[in-house]
Amino acid sequence: MSQTITVKVKLLPTKEQTSILTAMGKEYISTMNTLVSEMVAEKKSTKKTTKDVPAHLPSAVKNQAIQDAKSVFQKVKKSKYTMIPILKKPVCVWNNQNYSLDSSYINLPLMMDGKAKKVPIRALLVDKHNRTFDLLKHQLGTLRITKKSNKWIAQISVTIPRSEETGTKTMGVDLGLKVPAVAVTEDEKVRFFGNGRQNKYVRRMFKSKRKKLGKLKKLNAIRNLDDKEQRYMKDQDHKVSRAIINFAKENKISVIRLEQLANIRQTARTSRKNEKNLHNWSFYRLSQFIEYKANLAGIKVEYVNPAYTSQTCPKCSAKNKAQDRKYTCECGFQKHRDLVGAMNIRYAPVIDGHSQSA
Repeated sequence: MSQTITVKVKLLPTKEQTSILTAMGKEYISTMNTLVSEMVAEKKSTKKTTKDVPAHLPSAVKNQAIQDAKSVFQKVKKSKYTMIPILKKPVCVWNNQNYSLDSSYINLPLMMDGKAKKVPIRALLVDKHNRTFDLLKHQLGTLRITKKSNKWIAQISVTIPRSEETGTKTMGVDLGLKVPAVAVTEDEKVRFFGNGRQNKYVRRMFKSKRKKLGKLKKLNAIRNLDDKEQRYMKDQDHKVSRAIINFAKENKISVIRLEQLANIRQTARTSRKNEKNLHNWSFYRLSQFIEYKANLAGIKVEYVNPAYTSQTCPKCSAKNKAQDRKYTCECGFQKHRDLVGAMNIRYAPVIDGHSQSA
């Protein structure tokens, strides 16, 4: 079994390379839009080859543009021509046979002086834990280069074989603010993850600094502070998700169950003073990090119906509201309220109905 993921790598192109990438990105989407328009007009897929496409792009890139245009046309055809997209965001794509990597550069063909020439573009392929470079040792797919927030990003498709060294147990994970995550296994092993109080303190610190900078009208400083806060939040999500997967592997878990998060901001348990934190914190991102890391470890992730998971007694199924952080039932059951949620998530109905037997 295997999984395909997208690895994002920051690029540091020179001024000349920046100009070339910008021009090629615009040429690429223009070529795709033209090909899609032609196929829609003829109501059939194109038979054009790179020789028939007069784009100022390397032959391999033109070929990829043709393939991508055909893919878009198939979607248009499937919609019975009711949705005909026009691409606007510049992007350029290379297949896996036309680029190579080393520890500091991505080598790929660019248009230089009217000719395609393989050029090394500096890239941050090695992070402090070597996770990015280790992922890129697996089977590589297409490489997309685009510009986001004035930063050049390479998105590399990577196919990774899944490990099958997991056991046969199910684990429930409940996400929250005061306790970022709590997990409980079938055999009642429990672990709390993250520090909600510390997160809240850091958020207040950023808010206070923004307020002071706002009075001084230092907009660039505010934007930089926002970026720093987002990096902090993302780093916390990475640490929590990694700890959850390590705990799952230690306990031979084969299935992790999470709440479906579509309406979490409407249903999450919080006080009025925590409401702003709730709307800023990315529950979805944390769940995606958990799923992504679980898949790499060969662990299945399932999403369950979140209804009453925090109110239902795991022992007698009665419904009660927790007082502060403690859940108490008339049957004598008492636990931390977030732990009750995780216990119920562990056995709650799976959203799509396809539960994996553990």
